[in-house]
Amino acid sequence: MSGGPAAGPVRDPGLQPERTRLAWRRTTLAATVAAVLAAKSALRGGVSVSGAVGGALCCVLWLAFLVLAHRRIRLLAAFSEPRALAPRHATATVVVTVALAVCGAGLLL
Repeated sequence: MSGGPAAGPVRDPGLQPERTRLAWRRTTLAATVAAVLAAKSALRGGVSVSGAVGGALCCVLWLAFLVLAHRRIRLLAAFSEPRALAPRHATATVVVTVALAVCGAGLLL
């Protein structure tokens, strides 16, 4: 029996980091379209206080998502072996995405 450390297989990420970066970019594009449609819906029929607040909130949430997505894309590009998504980053992204969806749905009603 040898007492050396067990050597596991070397992980080859292949194109996975590139696919993940592209997925983040597609998601950012989809969030941009949702924010633009929400702002358009808020301005439909004239400007109201609730519509302006809802539109502004959607823009702020979209900017927050954009910052989170850009940070993840930079981290994926910076390392040859991608790091796991931090739980804090994942939670923030989910919260912003759900809030943007709720805000957009609220503007449609």
